[in-house]
Amino acid sequence: MRFCLSVLLAVFLLTGCGSPPETLVQDGYDEKEMDAAIAKAQATVDEFIEKLESHDGESFAVKAPIEDGKKVEHFWVTGVKFDNGQFTGTIDNDPGIVSNVQAGQEWTIAKGDISDWMYMRNGKIYGNYTMRPLLKTLPPEEAEKMRSMLAEP
Repeated sequence: MRFCLSVLLAVFLLTGCGSPPETLVQDGYDEKEMDAAIAKAQATVDEFIEKLESHDGESFAVKAPIEDGKKVEHFWVTGVKFDNGQFTGTIDNDPGIVSNVQAGQEWTIAKGDISDWMYMRNGKIYGNYTMRPLLKTLPPEEAEKMRSMLAEP
């Protein structure tokens, strides 16, 4: 399945009006690398929940794949809380593919359905595994800046 990702190129910046959003990346990355990144995020989500519940960081977010018919787009859900096996927060990206969600909308997603997670601590981004396969789609200066922000480049 082809993943179309709405990407966080800077820490939680909202995209401007217009379509598609600048953060929408539809190709130029290795799909197997992306699948592996999603699998890593899902395998380590309990570590994320520990940090979220202990408030050991800030700007906690999960990435939610949202379906609209046969179309799928991944959105950052920010300000997340975890309860009863589910994350609840606010959609933080404008849609570029699907039309059944909008920025600012509350969204709930099951723990096992996320495609990524991230949080900030001491100026570094933890998680955001789906960013790594996308670095090659960025201009070199932007890619290097993002690498420098990742806790685990």
